[in-house]
Amino acid sequence: MNPFRRHIYRKIIWYLITFCIAVTLNWLFPRLIPGNPVSVIVSQMAAGGVRSETLEKIYATYMHEFGLDKPLYQQFFDYLLMIFRGDLGTSFMLYPAKVIDILKQALPWTIALQLPAILVGWILGNLLGAFAAYKKGIFDRLVFPTSLFFSCIPYYCLAIFLLYLFGVKFAILPAMGGYSMGVIPSFSLSFIIDFLKHYILPFFSIVMVTIGTQAIGMREMSIYELNTDYVMYCKNLGMRDNKISKYVFKNAILPQITGLAISLGTMIGGALITEIVFSYPGIGSWLFTAIRQVDYPLIQGCTLIIVIAVLLANFTIDIAYGFIDPRIKTARMEGK
Repeated sequence: MNPFRRHIYRKIIWYLITFCIAVTLNWLFPRLIPGNPVSVIVSQMAAGGVRSETLEKIYATYMHEFGLDKPLYQQFFDYLLMIFRGDLGTSFMLYPAKVIDILKQALPWTIALQLPAILVGWILGNLLGAFAAYKKGIFDRLVFPTSLFFSCIPYYCLAIFLLYLFGVKFAILPAMGGYSMGVIPSFSLSFIIDFLKHYILPFFSIVMVTIGTQAIGMREMSIYELNTDYVMYCKNLGMRDNKISKYVFKNAILPQITGLAISLGTMIGGALITEIVFSYPGIGSWLFTAIRQVDYPLIQGCTLIIVIAVLLANFTIDIAYGFIDPRIKTARMEGK
């Protein structure tokens, strides 16, 4: 068998093992949160003046309905069977809504916010970092401190600042939500314009930090590559600078590609606080709400999507590295 193909098969096995462990922890961790989710539901009903006898019957009914009256090992096996059937269960706090239906509605919002922001930030950040390392001078002295400043700001801090400045102080843009209250989502021009107004602040709060982080990383890698022996050798041979810069960029971009893959894998939960700050209707907001309400199925559904996305992103980049950088592929083949 081809050594590189054997390497791929081994990676698949390791990632499947990792997925099984992650699924187990995904079921276990929500149950470590203090409190009983059914007790939370019943206590909310008690605030409405429901009789104690009725509350006891409701409590027993809900415990049976959600399977929480079964032994833990039985709950775990039921959870595994549901996953293999593609069923993520029923939300406790939004009963009888299915978790899969909630996530289907929230996932497009998170992807629409995160994916363009990550890609735009990654591209612009790497271009700025590469130019700063290559041009040096005043351009580098301007880009480096600015990028360092933004890279040190957490997403949520910049989100709060932008929210206060443009959403509260000057009231130029909407301060919360994915669209205005009373507006029905559609593909009409009026809804798209309203959506974009709500989109600008959370988008830029992610993009600006991403640009800073990527620019710093690309600048450092480019400076390292520019001082390597092969660059000096190419210059002594009289090779043109634009051709040398292509080799430098190709080698310097490899760690940045890894960072991109990880960012794409974690994008579903990566800006959880940003979504909370802007009350954006994405998975991050649902995960936060589910943790507050101790909603086991919804917590498991959100984190399961994050786990799958991270594993797929890492697996893809691990395999793609062999094609992007021939040195890695050769090393793997020689080591088998």
